[in-house]
Amino acid sequence: MADLKRFFKKTVSEDRHKQAASVSVPEGLWIKCPKCGEMVYREDVISSAYVCPKCGGYFRISAKRRIKMIADKGSFKEWFTGIDNSNPLDYPDYPQKIEDLREKTHLDEAILIGEATIGGIRTVIGAMDTRFLMASMGYVVGEKITRSFEEATKQGLPVILFCCSGGARMQEGIVSLMQMAKTSAAIKRHSQAGLLYTSVLTDPTTGGVTASFAMLGDIILAEPGSLIGFAGPRVIEQTIGQKLPEGFQRPEFLLEHGFLDGIVERGSMRDVLSLILKLHDTRKCYGEFPQETSARSFDTFGKKKKQKKQKNLTAWDRVQIARSSDRPSAAEYIDAIFDDFMEFHGDRGVRDDNAIIGGIATLDGQPVTVIGIHKGHTTKENIRCNFGMPSPEGYKKALRLMKQAEKFHRPIILFVDTPGAFCGIEAEEGGVGEAIARNLFEMSNIKVPILSIMIGEGGSGGALAMAIGNEVWSLENSTYSILSPEGFAAILWKDGNRASEAAKVMKITAEDLKELGVIEQVIEEPEPVSIDNILDISEQMKEMILGFIEKYDKMTPEELVEQRYQRFRKF
Repeated sequence: MADLKRFFKKTVSEDRHKQAASVSVPEGLWIKCPKCGEMVYREDVISSAYVCPKCGGYFRISAKRRIKMIADKGSFKEWFTGIDNSNPLDYPDYPQKIEDLREKTHLDEAILIGEATIGGIRTVIGAMDTRFLMASMGYVVGEKITRSFEEATKQGLPVILFCCSGGARMQEGIVSLMQMAKTSAAIKRHSQAGLLYTSVLTDPTTGGVTASFAMLGDIILAEPGSLIGFAGPRVIEQTIGQKLPEGFQRPEFLLEHGFLDGIVERGSMRDVLSLILKLHDTRKCYGEFPQETSARSFDTFGKKKKQKKQKNLTAWDRVQIARSSDRPSAAEYIDAIFDDFMEFHGDRGVRDDNAIIGGIATLDGQPVTVIGIHKGHTTKENIRCNFGMPSPEGYKKALRLMKQAEKFHRPIILFVDTPGAFCGIEAEEGGVGEAIARNLFEMSNIKVPILSIMIGEGGSGGALAMAIGNEVWSLENSTYSILSPEGFAAILWKDGNRASEAAKVMKITAEDLKELGVIEQVIEEPEPVSIDNILDISEQMKEMILGFIEKYDKMTPEELVEQRYQRFRKF
């Protein structure tokens, strides 16, 4: 996980919040940065992926340059050239303008699209070019994108689009508007075929392009500092009569509000896209493990040297251990157990909830979706993740990632550690009850294996919303309960001080839960798990998870759903 952190950028300097001017890199030794205005050595700009070495500002680059930077050398083959342009408004001089731009840019239209390989994996890749009428979307642009998605669907190929545009092409009027519907419909069919679409938003991405194919990716990334929005800043300011805040309509703004999966530096873009393609390679599916791991099962642990168990721990003792700030977080288990973790953000509606961490990873080379309710170790960390209490947006984010896993046939591994869902005013306004109910509703029918592991507290419906699994496991010192022991004692006995007594009565320990049939496996803690000993227990958990996937890989999607239904039907 640590290696991938450098790919994603969450903050940029204020200088990057200035809109970049379209710059053609001349053949001279020196060029002027569109952000800081400084003269910089041309070769330094090229070697840094057309990023200013002084201020970090991004130069706009051509579609051909973009594809050359991303695709394997010599692999790109352009598709669908020579489509006749439309002039539905009989707009004066429009056809001649198109011909002049074709000659000047050496492009067929405002988008260059075709087939290539990235890291050896075939993909459809397209890039828009602002030099061609600000990459506005007219008939030809829409037709190229639509045909490319249709062909990608036919051939079973993923699609990557680098988006940048001023929006709809005014010279084509309502016909331009129709391209939004046409391209979106083609993307829907591609998605229904279980294929991957990755959208990369670059500077600027606005108007009808933002309101159609740019925001429909399974994974949506952005370059730092890009202008991204529906209406332009000037239009908004003139409409509402207010000055827009700093950073408005920038990637950081969209990430915070839940619309991006990540911000990726240009120099890391090829590596990130290559990994995304690898994690979605349709030539393989879960259950196809390397030979050396194929024989693993739960029985492996009975052959291991028995370790000394904790003795004389009361239920209240285990409650305290489960709540300990020293207990490893979901992020730390993900880091210890999985490889290639790529975190995705946002609910695609309101915001990104830091109480939920999730994305794609590999387990012995196999793609899996991993999601966790995240707690911090310090007050600062806990404030950032709201003390592990998810908001409605957090549950929606988790469900989005689970539905994505279902689409791409990835097993889902969930780590649960929460005192409960957030119960503030904002949570009620956002419909926290509905969000939990929606997770229960949808998870019951997800057609891939789901495993939930209690790693700390399992508090009430806030935990259950992440525990509708084919199996639920618990660490030995974790708890899972209808509410806190303090709350139980206060409600039933009118005395919150009897919490320790309530903990015993409630049967909330892992041992009790297994006896009740609420969980299937208790993961032993010879001593309370901590950062110091997490690697030992994580290795055991990894082996167990591999066994789980092998077991449930033998089931059809319908059998998985039925097994999960019957698991909860018995209570």
